[in-house]
Amino acid sequence: MNKQLAKVFYVVSSMFGSLMFGAEAQPGVAALTPAEASIRKAQEQIAKQPAHFPYYNSLAMAYARRARETSNVAYYAKAEETLQKSFALSPDNFEGLKVKTWLLLGRHEFSKALEVATKLNKQTPDDVTVYGYLADANAELGNYKDAVPAAQWMLNIRPGNIAGLTRAAYLRELHGQIGGAVELMQMAYDATPYQESEDRAWLLTQIAHLHLLAGDLKKSEMYATGALGLYANYHYALAVLAQIRLEQKRYDEAVSLLQTRYDAAPHAENLYALADALERAGRKPEAAKAFAEFERKALLESSLADNANHELITYYTDYAKEPAKALQIAQQELARRHDVFTIDCYAWSLAAAGDYESANSEIQKALAVGVKDPRVLHHAGVIAQHLNQKTEASSR
Repeated sequence: MNKQLAKVFYVVSSMFGSLMFGAEAQPGVAALTPAEASIRKAQEQIAKQPAHFPYYNSLAMAYARRARETSNVAYYAKAEETLQKSFALSPDNFEGLKVKTWLLLGRHEFSKALEVATKLNKQTPDDVTVYGYLADANAELGNYKDAVPAAQWMLNIRPGNIAGLTRAAYLRELHGQIGGAVELMQMAYDATPYQESEDRAWLLTQIAHLHLLAGDLKKSEMYATGALGLYANYHYALAVLAQIRLEQKRYDEAVSLLQTRYDAAPHAENLYALADALERAGRKPEAAKAFAEFERKALLESSLADNANHELITYYTDYAKEPAKALQIAQQELARRHDVFTIDCYAWSLAAAGDYESANSEIQKALAVGVKDPRVLHHAGVIAQHLNQKTEASSR
């Protein structure tokens, strides 16, 4: 599971109900994570009533939660296998199709997820969770005009629900309303049950990310370390804390954090972040080796929905200096989705190829949404500078 899972906001406990055990952990026995507890309870329920299809839906969702906890995509395969047992007992049952949509989103099959969610919404137009999936899929596809009302409907139907708050926060972030996004994430955190440690760590990580976007390293670090205190070595929090260390020019510490994350979740995009940190740390031979392995892994998955194409484009533009390859991957990804980050990658690859006028046309589409991501703003600035220099040169 790659970084996009941090953007598509799944606060599962608020949508399907907590499956936590109430018992305290026994001395000497490692406490179960929320997802592990959910898995165990669902398995026990299935053992007692193997023909009760809702229990398979619960187990499938619990496996999906475990995928987010660990960033291990193998749990998606377990979830899909379990969901098939639900459908065998009750073909295309509504709750099972909701889980299916969740899994499609997790695998970045956003168009398919939107198709299923739209059908479910027509079938039951007051289901809060389905509106969440409509918001997720539309946001990732770049259909922000459809994502915003879907998130608003979640809050209209059930004011203050956690899943609705997090989606509204993400959409505020995309539209440049960072302060408003922090406010909503904090509301979601305050409403999250204490025992949902991973959900709480995820929310703290999102708040840390937002403060980082706003340039407040002190607050960002406070929330990121808070997330790691709730959930040790949490892969999302490690990534944010590493970004903070890079901003602080504490490069070796960033490398250590990103190495820990990559060891636990050896995905291509995580390897790119590690290689980039090694490069910044001046550890050139290690960086070169990591970049080479990243390119190999990223190319293997570049035609899949769940890929590291954004990182691959950045690698070809900023490090390998192969703009033609960057542009090819960017066009390939743009055929799938038109979110601001894909548009930014496309614009940057056009700039790398020397087509600054087209690059400017594209980057303006991203800026029009209101996004305040520093990298997008940097790219826009560089493109504008080149155009200004060209205009000045032609007027002499």
